[in-house]
Amino acid sequence: MPYTGSGSVSLDGGARPRRRLRGALGATALRGGRTRLTRRPSPYVVLGGLFWLVMTLAYWRVPLCCDTGQHAAVIERLRWDLWHPAHPTADLPGAGSPYYSPYAVVQGVLARLTGLSGWALVKLAGPLNLLVLLTGVGRFVRVLTPRPWAPVLALLFMTVLWGTERIVWSGYLGLMSMTTNLGYPSTFAIGLTFWAWAWTGARARGGGLPHGVRYVGPSGLGSAWAYAGLGALYGLIVLTDPITAVAALAGAVAVVVAWQHGWWGPVVGRWALTGAVALAVAVAWPYYSVLSPAGNTGVDGMHRPLYTEMGGHLWLALLGLPALWARARRTPRGPLVLMFGAQCLVVAYGWVSGHYTCGRILGLAAVPAQFALAVELAAPRPWGWGRRMLGAVAAAGVCVGFLTVQAGAVVPRSLDPVGFEQPPRWPAYAWAARHVGAGEVLITDGYFAGHAMAGYGVNMAAPTWPDPALDEAERGRRHADVRAYLDPAATRAERTEIARRYGVRWLLLTRWREAPEEAVVVDFSPRTGEVLARIAP
Repeated sequence: MPYTGSGSVSLDGGARPRRRLRGALGATALRGGRTRLTRRPSPYVVLGGLFWLVMTLAYWRVPLCCDTGQHAAVIERLRWDLWHPAHPTADLPGAGSPYYSPYAVVQGVLARLTGLSGWALVKLAGPLNLLVLLTGVGRFVRVLTPRPWAPVLALLFMTVLWGTERIVWSGYLGLMSMTTNLGYPSTFAIGLTFWAWAWTGARARGGGLPHGVRYVGPSGLGSAWAYAGLGALYGLIVLTDPITAVAALAGAVAVVVAWQHGWWGPVVGRWALTGAVALAVAVAWPYYSVLSPAGNTGVDGMHRPLYTEMGGHLWLALLGLPALWARARRTPRGPLVLMFGAQCLVVAYGWVSGHYTCGRILGLAAVPAQFALAVELAAPRPWGWGRRMLGAVAAAGVCVGFLTVQAGAVVPRSLDPVGFEQPPRWPAYAWAARHVGAGEVLITDGYFAGHAMAGYGVNMAAPTWPDPALDEAERGRRHADVRAYLDPAATRAERTEIARRYGVRWLLLTRWREAPEEAVVVDFSPRTGEVLARIAP
């Protein structure tokens, strides 16, 4: 089964020269040639390592906020009971909650072994997730092209070319979002997605031959274990973050369709094995059913702004469309072209059907255009007028994106001469958590407290986040009861009945709300003016 590097159109869009495979591994050592150990590190290794350091420091300097309380709460419940954890934020059973993924279970085990809190483990997960993401990006881009600066430009465009309106959302990879979501399971899942796409491309191109070296004969051959391992990786992505998995699977299909040639029996069988293993891994997970998030519409409403505000959040990513169009003209079945089309179809389905949660994949839907731009501008010089113009537009877009939205993520206010918009800085609630026992139930009227207190092991009378483990109608009734309890017109008897119904022992009230007569103030926050009160028995 011979190999050749001649004549085929490369994935960069140009014809690659005829090239022979060099001697076997180790030949350079025998001939006294330069070995891998003496090679200089690639630009991506150097600049990617610097990026990892800067973003880790940026992530650690910003107080944990947003959905961090939910993920910390999951770790705390797994610390209490690893095999049958309770609902992440309520005094209820947690069976069926998709938050109990393999990723979270590993964190729960670490919490039990080390004694670290859920907040600390989410914080520590940030640089580890970022490492998975950066190595995945580098590996995937190297499968697309051998150009050494392409991964560097891909990372730059992926983190800066978004929009001119700030968005801090799970699954989005702008610098500003990274300061809050590096410790989330979605970031880990996206990093695994890039690795999975890279390995899928290597298998589809003939088992991972060097870029530009084409396999002659039936392609797609290789060890069945490699295909099974790839399926297990996709199954892990499905369990870690089902929304990211939708984009991951759409991208995988695009890569296979683009690069796989020679659909004969063994090839079909190996890809079928990948799909079967992915399904088996996902279905075999004992903590929840992978189908439960599909039927849950409770989070669709909160994701609608991803569609209605899409222009302000994503328009700079459109600067990569000319590069994507150029690739489509050269190679209509290119992986980035098909990937972009497949993910746009998923996004369109979410808008038409009202399942706005599909908008969460917009962060990955922008990647094909961003990466196509990176591959195009990493081409060696001299450049034609079209590529020079594209480079100038991309440079202007990077400046606009960085200066309008992303700069505050990496420029501390103390060093900021302009006044860039900074990442969100939520208050901490350790002052209140030290009084409330683990598992006790609390009512709050504060937005920040409602998102944070569960992360300290406190149960909420009305869970903030939808979860298939709790019927959405029941969650709505709980919120209605909380509003009734906090109503100034409510009688003491009515409040007592609601508190008894949910086992409420604590109130955390904003400075605008007066504590009821049966509550005893225990502590307060000088920063926010919030008051913690215990309900007298």
